[in-house]
Amino acid sequence: MASTNQSPFYKQAELKFLNSKTNEDKLKWLEEMMRECPKHKSSEKMLANLKTRYVKLKEKIASQRKTSKGSKKPGIKKEEMQAAIIGFTNSGKSSLLSLLTNANPKISGIEFATREPIVGMMSYQGIQIQLVEIPAIESEFYDRSITHIADSIIILIESLSQIQKIQDLMENIPGKKIIAFNKTDLLNNEEKRRIYANLQSKKYNFVMISTETKEGINELKEKLFLSFDRIRVFTKEPGKEKSNNPIILRPGSTIKNIAEKIFKGFASKIKETKIWGPSSKFPGQKVSLNHELKDLDVVEFKTR
Repeated sequence: MASTNQSPFYKQAELKFLNSKTNEDKLKWLEEMMRECPKHKSSEKMLANLKTRYVKLKEKIASQRKTSKGSKKPGIKKEEMQAAIIGFTNSGKSSLLSLLTNANPKISGIEFATREPIVGMMSYQGIQIQLVEIPAIESEFYDRSITHIADSIIILIESLSQIQKIQDLMENIPGKKIIAFNKTDLLNNEEKRRIYANLQSKKYNFVMISTETKEGINELKEKLFLSFDRIRVFTKEPGKEKSNNPIILRPGSTIKNIAEKIFKGFASKIKETKIWGPSSKFPGQKVSLNHELKDLDVVEFKTR
């Protein structure tokens, strides 16, 4: 920008404009230059040029803010049991999510096709488990925020060498980990035996699967549920069958805990409780609010 015959204040503003690192700062000093620019006929062209630059820069800033706002990742509400699926590109993450849940991710042989987390719900013996497919761990789209809060992590691999590589990239992720060795349909029996022995010798929690043939999928579902360390307790009304959908509790939970989970204050309304299942001494045993529950118990409440 020419600064001929301009005041020292204009020159100072122009210098700060040229040295500005952000568009917002440039805009501020352009405004200052417009104020300091002389308002006589010989400076009309320069002032018009400053105003044009000012309008264009303002439009550019507005456009960048709109793009930034529109590109924010949609929030994922964490359910009671959440697992993340991580792995390298083309390891079969989308195929696994589609197989386990109600989600319909785009399945593609193109590298890095998944660019944002995809959520699905897996039904397992009457309970719902939230699964989140994370973009490839080696890509710019990998979302480490979800993997840090997930209760469990499915590490999907297709070679033994990928385990250490993924662990190095994962850093300190607290969730319980299950290694799922995918594409076993491409292996012969000797290769399967060797890989199985290797994973077992290192005491990994693992399962060998194929998203093509569905080998190992039921075992993976079971391992996934067990990784959450939860118990399932069914409720029933007197004279009726138990509910189909269990209530999920932590081990060590009592009758009072399940009552309060049904709704706050419910425990105070209970007159009598009967129980069937692993924690009962006999079917229909009457128990107190302090009775400790076990997985697959059935509880019947009578209220006051």
